[in-house]
Amino acid sequence: MNETPETPVPPPAAPPAAPRAPMSALALVAVVIAILAIVMAGWSWSDSRERVRDLKSELSRKLAETGQSASETRLLAKNADDTMRQIGERVARIENQMVNSQQQQLAIETLYKELAQGRDEWTLAEIEQVLLTAAQQLQLTGNVKAAIVALEGADVRLQRLNKPQFTELRRAIAADLAKLRAVPSLDEVGASARIEALVAQHASWPLASAQGSEAVPAPRTVNALSLGQELWGELKRLVQIRRVEGNEAVLLPPDQAYFLRENLRLRLLSARLALMGQDEAAFRADLQAARDMLTRYFNTRDAGVAAALKEIHWLSRLNIEVKLPGIDASLAALEAYKGAH
Repeated sequence: MNETPETPVPPPAAPPAAPRAPMSALALVAVVIAILAIVMAGWSWSDSRERVRDLKSELSRKLAETGQSASETRLLAKNADDTMRQIGERVARIENQMVNSQQQQLAIETLYKELAQGRDEWTLAEIEQVLLTAAQQLQLTGNVKAAIVALEGADVRLQRLNKPQFTELRRAIAADLAKLRAVPSLDEVGASARIEALVAQHASWPLASAQGSEAVPAPRTVNALSLGQELWGELKRLVQIRRVEGNEAVLLPPDQAYFLRENLRLRLLSARLALMGQDEAAFRADLQAARDMLTRYFNTRDAGVAAALKEIHWLSRLNIEVKLPGIDASLAALEAYKGAH
């Protein structure tokens, strides 16, 4: 910065001419005033110069401070640029991570949907197998309880999935369950056990024949007298004339008792097979034949025979031919769901 030009000092005034005597005092005052003016002007010039010097120093100091501040500002700006660049890099990394996270989330959601769909298909395949097995059980063996258990298990599996698309299938299963539960129950196992008990007891029932047809012949001694008596007895048994009334029991020869009991046992076993196959006509025919044998050839006054007749009468009143409903509604609903999906 240029220095301020110094104020020119006015040249000293020329001494006035010698005044006249009366004007000497006035001239002296003027001289004093001039001197004071010169002194004031010099002091003012010196003071101005000091002020200019101070201003220059202050300005230099301010300029130095301003330069230092500018350097610090440039350093701060550089640091800010570096920080912004680092922040930008971090933001870019975070954005990349967010993109990767979104892609992973989409991949996980897709995988979950595929797994859920695969789980649904797997569950439907199991339910289809269960329903087909239940239908076969109903058609082949008429096992209503097994079919009910199978349908209840399928409904529980669908309930655990808890998805609205299986509502129609669950309604069809519920309808088939209601039909199966309304079927009258038959204690097939109990009836079969009763027939088996009759088969086990048939050998102990006495025949109505008065002669000891089933008696085991006693050992005999061979001599002339006994041989003659035996021949005479055999001759008398060759021809037997008996009058059988309608209310009398038929007397069987000894060699027919065994076949009679075997025929009775076979009739009871045939009735048991008809019970298991739900063949009501054959079941009733076999029981009727067994009853006729007991009434005609066995001693009906015996307690065992009388109990057997009561048991056969109870069995003959059973209704074993039950019209079983199918599970067509459940199978149709399953096929409809598979066709729609």
